[in-house]
Amino acid sequence: MNLDEAALTEGALAECLAVPRWVRTVLDGQPYDSPEALFAVAERAATTLTAEEVELALAGHPRIGDKTGSATSRAEQSGVDNAAEFVTANREYERRFGRIYLVCAAGRGGDELLADLRERLAHDPDTELAVTVRELGKIALLRLAKVVQ
Repeated sequence: MNLDEAALTEGALAECLAVPRWVRTVLDGQPYDSPEALFAVAERAATTLTAEEVELALAGHPRIGDKTGSATSRAEQSGVDNAAEFVTANREYERRFGRIYLVCAAGRGGDELLADLRERLAHDPDTELAVTVRELGKIALLRLAKVVQ
């Protein structure tokens, strides 16, 4: 991967993770000596998302199984073919945690994601927030890789 710092704009980074603090942290780290240095900063900043930042980030994500999101989201969810089952499970998740279920869906099938959703319903709120932060970080890094390639 070539490190294309010209691609590291506020708008491009916000498409990776719509959290202003994360975007500023990644931008402020420039210039990066290597892709590894960029990803280290981006990952470290993503692991410290607050509950409020999670809510900001989730505002731009469609529900798993909802094919109406951005082209990026639709591509990431391309393996989800059991959307009807997700409707019920998503509603249950949202009632329990007060936010949408989010998972890094890239390369994963619908059955695997539905099983993950159902497993996560057993989490306490703090554990589930930590899992959501981790998943947001994975998504951000995947998207960031596409920005700088």
